[in-house]
Amino acid sequence: MTSLNVEMLAADATEPITSAGNAQLGIAVLAGIAVIVLLITKFKLHAFLALTIGSLALGAFAGAPLDAAIASFTKGLGSTVAGVGVLIALGAILGKLLADSGGADQIVDTILARAGGRAMPWAMVLIASVIGLPLFFEVGIVLLIPVVLMVAKRGGYSLMRIGVPALAGLSVMHGLIPPHPGPLVAIDAIGANLGVTLALGIVVAVPTVIVAGPLFSRYAARWVDVPVPERMVPQRASDDLQRRPGFGATVATVLLPVVLMLVKALVDIVVDDPENGVQRVTDVIGSPLIALLAAVLVGIFTLGRAAGFTKERISSTVETSLAPIAGVLLIVGAGGGFKQTLIDVGVGQMILDFSENWAIPALLLAWLIAVAIRLATGSATVATISAAGLVAPLAADMSASHAALLVLAIGAGSLFFSHVNDAGFWLVKEYFGMSVGQTIKTWSVMETIISVVGIVFVLLLSLVL
Repeated sequence: MTSLNVEMLAADATEPITSAGNAQLGIAVLAGIAVIVLLITKFKLHAFLALTIGSLALGAFAGAPLDAAIASFTKGLGSTVAGVGVLIALGAILGKLLADSGGADQIVDTILARAGGRAMPWAMVLIASVIGLPLFFEVGIVLLIPVVLMVAKRGGYSLMRIGVPALAGLSVMHGLIPPHPGPLVAIDAIGANLGVTLALGIVVAVPTVIVAGPLFSRYAARWVDVPVPERMVPQRASDDLQRRPGFGATVATVLLPVVLMLVKALVDIVVDDPENGVQRVTDVIGSPLIALLAAVLVGIFTLGRAAGFTKERISSTVETSLAPIAGVLLIVGAGGGFKQTLIDVGVGQMILDFSENWAIPALLLAWLIAVAIRLATGSATVATISAAGLVAPLAADMSASHAALLVLAIGAGSLFFSHVNDAGFWLVKEYFGMSVGQTIKTWSVMETIISVVGIVFVLLLSLVL
């Protein structure tokens, strides 16, 4: 097979690069995922390398020529990074500006000054949800942990009563709401409308975070009672600043991309005329790239300059924000390569063939697949990317709202029962000074509640949309 033919076949997702039957393809998928799981869990290989090797193994098990499998993987990696790489970078820049300028501390302190008593867990949910919009989950944890620990100690609250709502807010944002990497990749793979997904994601996120946060924290506080680990209280960014941004300006900057994308989605629904001038304008300003770019440019002034940063300091902040996301970009890109390999060997059509005889809704099927991969790999991002590649063909005849719900079903499944193979599990355990058993009783159960409540609301929405 010539390289030209390989590229042509890899570019055409409707024509598989192998003639393997459904049985062989099913075994190939299981074997490919097993390779990824084994490399990540047993050999502690980086997820980027594991996904790369797993993609090639998938192609080999499916009987595809090696050069065709390589072409599929590289095509998927390139298209995924091109589609979401810039958005992830812009989100990282905005998050770094928010943290280093003291803007995040300003939001936290302002809300906490107006909350107390029984309202405190609800305040923590609000803080985590707002802060978590532009931040990666791990960054959000590092940012909020000092606040959680200080509030619990000074107010005499149970650490779980305060900590669980904060973790729930961050986790729900991470799994369901763009511009986080998982939802963005799923939107790109499935071809869903970002604005519609964002709007429906917020509808699902609100009740989910309430159940998994303030409500569940009551039981978590009874099950696990641990003292505040004072050694884990780091210095806050704003402690070294002479001034910091105002509350209103900070919140407006964080919410700017969300508002722009929601406006686009609303205009698309109400106007529904691609030639209309208003819709053409909102299509531009509400695109993820422009919305996030606008927030970053605004943030340079409302966050960076407001904190007294010089031009050199702002430039340094932007530069340091990009280095930590290199690994994320590589994992997301390799996940896109794995997804494209799944499609090109004909797995998508196999799923369609099987699903015709299954009495199981597509949304529930997507959730179950994401749950299985999440439990096996421990990575919400890997689960989201892999599940999106498997179920993408099911979205071909779906409406915009149901395609968005498919993305949310995958996102909900990707959060199911975080355990010892998840880096987030150990991060929470160490920060909160808990044992493995205590972390399972609190963090792991909370993640499972988010996943189950999320899919329940997704299914309910599918009945009315």
